Amino acid sequence: MLVERQHALIEELRSSAPRYLSAARLAQRTGTSVRTVARDLARLCAAGVPIDVRHGPGGGYSIDARTALPPIVLTPGEAAALIASLVAVGPYVSAAAKSSLDKLLAALVVEGSS
Repeated sequence: MLVERQHALIEELRSSAPRYLSAARLAQRTGTSVRTVARDLARLCAAGVPIDVRHGPGGGYSIDARTALPPIVLTPGEAAALIASLVAVGPYVSAAAKSSLDKLLAALVVEGSS
């Protein structure tokens, strides 16, 4: 599935940052082809994911791998869209997906309501 592959690519880049990984190495680590990796990374770049691309020897792909992000304010509708996306992918596809779903759901719960 496309979303699972893209998530795996982002996680591989994040765990290797700041080093650059070649498309061949990413293909090996994600069990796909170099062509699939290139297409998936092109989609992620087009969507605005901050992937740095270096051509030539020692080049490859890298991503900003901050350990934490600044607080993000979402509307309830934006949170619902993210929840629907996570549920569609499967919240148990990774620990990060499960954790983010838990945080979004907790943010939507109103104190004192059941």
